[in-house]
Amino acid sequence: MRGNEVPIWQKWTLVVEEAAAYFRIGENKLRNLINENQDADWLIWNGNRPQIKRVKFENYLDNLSVI
Repeated sequence: MRGNEVPIWQKWTLVVEEAAAYFRIGENKLRNLINENQDADWLIWNGNRPQIKRVKFENYLDNLSVI
């Protein structure tokens, strides 16, 4: 960890690349989920850039049986 960098498990939101590494889901699959659920409560938009709310996305995944 460098300087003031926050560990990924403590971040409130994750970019697609971070979420893919953290949740072990491919970036393309995450982008598909984002496109299919653009108004989801686990998603926040920073301009045209999606940010994934880590805890809410964890809860979303907990309720899925297949991704």
